[in-house]
Amino acid sequence: MDISNKNSINIQDAKTTVIGFGRSGEGASRLAQHFGASVFISDGKTDTKMKSRAQQLEAEGIDVELGGHSDQIYDAELWIISPGIAQDSPIVIEAKSKHIPVVSEIEFASWFTQAPIIGVTGSNGKTTTVNILYEMCKTDRLSPALAGNVGTAFSDTVLNDVINPPSNRVYVLEISSFQMEQIIHFKPFISVFLNITPDHLDRYPTLDEYIQAKLNMINNQDENDHIIYNEDDPILCKKFNVVLPDRHAFSLAGTGETMFTMNATKIYDEAHATLIQLDQLALPGRHNLANALAAATAARLMGVPNSRITQAMSSFTGVPHRLERVMELNGVTYYNDSKATNVDAVKVALDSFENDIHLILGGKDKGGEFSQLLPHAQNKVKEIVAYGQAAEMISTALGDAVKLECVSSLRDAIEICHLRAVSGDIVLLSPGCASFDQFNNFEERGDTFKSILTEMVAS
Repeated sequence: MDISNKNSINIQDAKTTVIGFGRSGEGASRLAQHFGASVFISDGKTDTKMKSRAQQLEAEGIDVELGGHSDQIYDAELWIISPGIAQDSPIVIEAKSKHIPVVSEIEFASWFTQAPIIGVTGSNGKTTTVNILYEMCKTDRLSPALAGNVGTAFSDTVLNDVINPPSNRVYVLEISSFQMEQIIHFKPFISVFLNITPDHLDRYPTLDEYIQAKLNMINNQDENDHIIYNEDDPILCKKFNVVLPDRHAFSLAGTGETMFTMNATKIYDEAHATLIQLDQLALPGRHNLANALAAATAARLMGVPNSRITQAMSSFTGVPHRLERVMELNGVTYYNDSKATNVDAVKVALDSFENDIHLILGGKDKGGEFSQLLPHAQNKVKEIVAYGQAAEMISTALGDAVKLECVSSLRDAIEICHLRAVSGDIVLLSPGCASFDQFNNFEERGDTFKSILTEMVAS
């Protein structure tokens, strides 16, 4: 199947294999079927929920296999792979050796829309940034849709728009490095790069390969498109010197040419008109100032007036699972930061508090350097409770520098913190790891944290 020219791609009756039965795989299957493809979806895992979803898809005419990949996956003219499938996976290598085109779900969905795309990537802050940008873009002139790594598959959103076409659509997409590994035509109107710190080193052999996966987002951009980047980031500030798209920096340091500048009391624009006083921002934390500046820059490029940008900044209070205040119990405040899946995100969380912290770390290790937490934990973290697959690794990395206990489950970690915390303390779930050793995703991990706390209140 020839997919070299986006405008001439036709998947009518094409045998299409979708690898991975998560949200993106299910969305891609339905989108492909809508355009006439013969769809077969395959996943190496299985559980009760997956079986129930598979029955629904099969009732819609889509073939599904769970619990392993049969040779039927290679009887295909096109492969669409979910983000969880690595580009060096043996089955992907085998498919390419058979000259089967392999694309990511984000790439596939982009074939069926001409609406402008704002892609937001970075090691940390993506979810917050896309959500505040989505709020900024809610104007009479724009109809934003939030999708991608944020929880709604791009394919689902595109399919809905194909069936019920909206006017003035703009897609605000959270983009992970995984989603950029199999890109051919994907072309954002605006690419936003928030920051780069070591992450996913369990998947990428080197930091450079991780960075390059993210930079794939600009591969198809031209002089009519835009790049927004963090000028304060030592890696990003050197990456866009020779590129075609128009470049726009944002900065907390106030250096260079930026659309918006910050001083000690306010954010203002190029004409020195005040955008917002810093004490009016609804979202606390210096890291969130950077996220807000990135979003504001993208919104301005989309023609959003300053008044709407200001309104969003003053009313947006954050997203679930990112420094989410869950409850106060006996004077102890519990925070759900399940979205913190790397060490740098944990640093940000620790720096956001002044009170004594009982820190819950753990999950599936991604190659993080946990020893880097020590300067941020000193004189602030009373104890660390590490759980899950990475617990012993965390213990080894931190040694005797901080009080630490290893347990097997998240529930055990919560119960220990609950017993030891005293009034005025904070119990913080900020795992610094992926969730996949015990949970399907970080949302399930965060929801479990909250439900266990609710049980404690009830008892």
